Amino acid sequence: MDTKKKKEITNFRELINGVDNKIVKLFEERMLLAKEIVDYKTAHNLAIQDIEREQEVVENAAGLVDKEMRGEVILLMRSIITLAREFQRSLAFSSAAPDLLPPPEPRKTKGVRCAFQGAPGAWGEQAALKLFPNAELTAADFFESVFQKVKGGEADYGVLPIENSKTGAIGETYDLLRQYGCYIVGRTWIDIRHCLLAKPGAQLKDIREVHSHPEGFKQCRRFLIDKPWDLIASSNTAVAAERTAAAEGQRTAAIGSKLAGEYNGLLPLAENIMDSAENRTSFVVISGHPEYDAGSDLISISFAAAHRAGSLCEALLPFMAAGINLTRIESRPASSAQSFRFFAELIGNIEDPVVKETLSHAASATDYLEVIGCYKQV
Repeated sequence: MDTKKKKEITNFRELINGVDNKIVKLFEERMLLAKEIVDYKTAHNLAIQDIEREQEVVENAAGLVDKEMRGEVILLMRSIITLAREFQRSLAFSSAAPDLLPPPEPRKTKGVRCAFQGAPGAWGEQAALKLFPNAELTAADFFESVFQKVKGGEADYGVLPIENSKTGAIGETYDLLRQYGCYIVGRTWIDIRHCLLAKPGAQLKDIREVHSHPEGFKQCRRFLIDKPWDLIASSNTAVAAERTAAAEGQRTAAIGSKLAGEYNGLLPLAENIMDSAENRTSFVVISGHPEYDAGSDLISISFAAAHRAGSLCEALLPFMAAGINLTRIESRPASSAQSFRFFAELIGNIEDPVVKETLSHAASATDYLEVIGCYKQV
C-alpha cells in the first residue's frame, strides 16, 4: 500500500474509532439503565422479559434509518436487547447459581463390570475393550438395557454409540441419557470396517437376504444400492451375524465386523464395504454418577429453549461471549410442542470459573439446563 492510500485508510479508521468509542459509552449507559430496571423488576416481582416492549424498541429503531439499513438495524437492536436481558438475568440470579454437576466420584479400576449393547463381536464390545481392557463385559439386548443395568447396579459402566462420522448423531442414546439420569464419564472413537459375512462356501450370487443394524445399512448404502437383496434389520451387527450363522442354507449374509464373523464361523465375502474409508463411530461411557478431574476437557449439556424466535441464540450467546467452543449441537423432540430440547458438547472443564459462570448464564436463558457429563476423550 502506497503512502497516500495508507494515510487515507488511517483517516477512515480514526473516524470509525471515534464512532466506536461513542457506541461503547452509549452501550454502557444503556446497560446501567438495564441494571436499574432489573432492580425495580426484582423488587416488584416482575418478569425480566417483556416481548411486546422488545418488539416496540426494534420497530422504533428500524424506522429511524433508510430501508437499505433496516435489516442491519433490526439485527443490531435485537442483539443489544438480548445482551441487556442476559445482563439482567445474571444480576437477578447471581445469588442463586444452579448446582450444575454433583461432586465427582473416583473412577473404578478393579473388578469393573461393563455392559455394551449387542453380542460378542459387536462394535460396542470393541469400544468397551479399548476403554476397559480388564473389565468383566456383559452384552445387553437393547440400548435401554444397558442403562437399566447401570442404574440397577448390575454394571459399573455402560458403553454405547452416540455419533457416527457418516450418519451423524444416534438419537436414542441422547434420549436415554436424559430419561435415566445417567452421566457421560468418557468417550472414544472406533474405526468401523464393515464386511459382508456369510457361511463358508457361500458366494455373492447365493445371497438373497442381508441382516444388519439400520446404521450398518446406512453406512454401506453404495455397496447395497444395486443388489437385489432383502435388508432385514437387527438390534446389532453382531446379532445379525448370529442370525446368519443360525440360518439354513447359504442365502443369508450379515453386515458387521470381521471379529463378529469369526465368533460365528462366518467368512467375509467382501471387506471394507462402507461408503467412506473414514467411517468411525464415537462411543460414550455412561455411569450413575459423575467422574471428572483437572484433565477432563469436554462437557455435555442438555437444555430446552422456548418456542419463539431467538431463544436458541439467547441460550448460546453466553458461550460466544466467553469464547467457549461448542463442538456439536443436536436437537431432539420434546414432550411439549412449545419447546425444543437440545444436546450440546463444549470444550472446557466444569471447575473452570469462566465455564461455570457461562453455564449459569446459559441456564438463566433457557427453560432448563443440565450438565450430563464432564469427561475426557481417549
